[in-house]
Amino acid sequence: MPWIQLQIPADPDTADQLEDLLMEMGADAVTMEDAADQPIFEPDPGTTPLWGDTRVTGLFDADQDIEQICSAIRDAWHQQTQQELPDIEVTLVEDKDWERAWMDDFQPLKFGHRLWIVPSWHAAPDPEAANLLLDPGLAFGTGTHPTTALCLDWLDATEVEGCQVIDYGCGSGILALAALLLGAGHAIGVDTDPQALEASRDNARRNDVSDERFDLYLPGNEPDTQADILLANILAGPLVELAPTLAGKVRPGGHLVLSGILAQQAREVMTAYEPWFVMDEPEQREEWIRLTGRRIGG
Repeated sequence: MPWIQLQIPADPDTADQLEDLLMEMGADAVTMEDAADQPIFEPDPGTTPLWGDTRVTGLFDADQDIEQICSAIRDAWHQQTQQELPDIEVTLVEDKDWERAWMDDFQPLKFGHRLWIVPSWHAAPDPEAANLLLDPGLAFGTGTHPTTALCLDWLDATEVEGCQVIDYGCGSGILALAALLLGAGHAIGVDTDPQALEASRDNARRNDVSDERFDLYLPGNEPDTQADILLANILAGPLVELAPTLAGKVRPGGHLVLSGILAQQAREVMTAYEPWFVMDEPEQREEWIRLTGRRIGG
C-alpha cells in the first residue's frame, strides 16, 4: 500500500507542536530531520536539541483525503498560533518495509585497526576485533558523529591495557565500553541524566561487560579516584567550566581526551586546561576538534 508524506518546515520552537498536530490528524508516523545540513554534536545530557531548520514529516495512509487533512492542519495551526502555516510538501511514497529499510541504513563502522561499532542485529565483520554492539535506535551516541569518532580513533591508537578510565558525560557509554573492549581494566561513567546511565548499563550487558568493570554515577557521587585516561565528549562551555574538576580526576602522566568542540572554540578550551596538562595540537574532522594532553607531573 502506498503512503502520502507531508513535510512541513519548522524551527526548534515549533517542531514539537507540529509533531503533536500531525499525530492528532491521524499520521501513522512522524519524524524530524535536518532541513539544512546543520550538525548537532553530542547534546547536553537530558536535552533533545533540534536543528535551526527542521523538517517535520508525517506519513499518512494514501486512502485518506489528503487535501482535507492539509486544510485541517492549516486551520488548526492558525487557531493555535494565530499564524499561517508554511507550505506543506505532499509526496506519494512507495510501500516498503520501513523497519527493514531503517535497519539497513546502519552498517558496522570501523575505527582505526582494532575497533568496530556493530549494530546489535548485524554480524561482526571481524570476529577477532574489538566489536562493540550498539542499538542505533537508542538515544545518545552511536559513533556516527565526528566528535565521537575522533575519540574512538584515539582509543584504538592508544595502549589502554589495564588502564583506569573515566568517561565524563558518558551518554550511551560508548567511549568507556570501547576502552574496556580494547583492554582497559576498569571504567567509570558519569552523567547528569539517569536515562543515560541506564542506556550505558544496558549497553554494558549487551557487550558482556560486568558491573564490576563498569561503574556508573551521577556527578558528585563518583569515587574520589584518578584515572589513567579521562574522556569527555560534551560541549566547549561545560569543558571550560569543569577544567579544574576534570584535571583533578587524571593522575600525573595520565591522558586527557576532550571533544564536542568546534574549531573556533579550541583555543579557549586548550587555555583552560594548560595549567595542568601539556596539550597536543588539535585534531580536526570536519568542523569538530579533539583535544588531547598529558597531566603534568608524570
